[in-house]
Amino acid sequence: MLLNEYGNLVYAIVFLIIFAETGLVVTPFLPGDSLLFALGMLAARRELNFGILALLLFLAAVLGDTVNYSVGRFFSDRATHWKLFGKTLVKAEYLQKTHNFFERHGPKTIFLARFVPIVRTFSPFVAGAGKMPYKIFSFWNLCGALSWVLPFLSAGYFLGNIPIIKNNFEIVVLLIIFVSLVPMLWSYLWARTEGRRQKTEGRK
Repeated sequence: MLLNEYGNLVYAIVFLIIFAETGLVVTPFLPGDSLLFALGMLAARRELNFGILALLLFLAAVLGDTVNYSVGRFFSDRATHWKLFGKTLVKAEYLQKTHNFFERHGPKTIFLARFVPIVRTFSPFVAGAGKMPYKIFSFWNLCGALSWVLPFLSAGYFLGNIPIIKNNFEIVVLLIIFVSLVPMLWSYLWARTEGRRQKTEGRK
């Protein structure tokens, strides 16, 4: 069992991953959805405690968005100039995509974005940069964290008890990770295509 091998370190690691995926604008690539689902499956196998996971990951999601909101409030669009080894850490197109999401859905974007990879990471940052009132942000943050963490964990838990999934656990986890990466791959390809189109139009 994981707990026998690594003890409570497992809980600390998954807490930090969910916190980073929602709280650090430079880590939109972390697999939040698939990780929650996989952790639910591990809880079904009695590898981890479902109740402890639900509480810790809910707190990680709430705290992550809160930190991200605060960073957005203080740094705003300056974040697009942050670089590491010459590479831009915060892509302007991701921020623009999130801005567009906000224009369509308003404050409830904080809730809806929980279910959209990449936008999930940038929505609290954009909310902070746009000076959304903290009370409104907090309401949607709490609702979104609960509606994201509990269903994904529960889905993994209940499906993890199905014999065919239980007997092919490793394959199912790899499949989940692959599916969770598809939106990010699509977003990357879209950004490259859009960049080429703009360059072509600029030459005309």
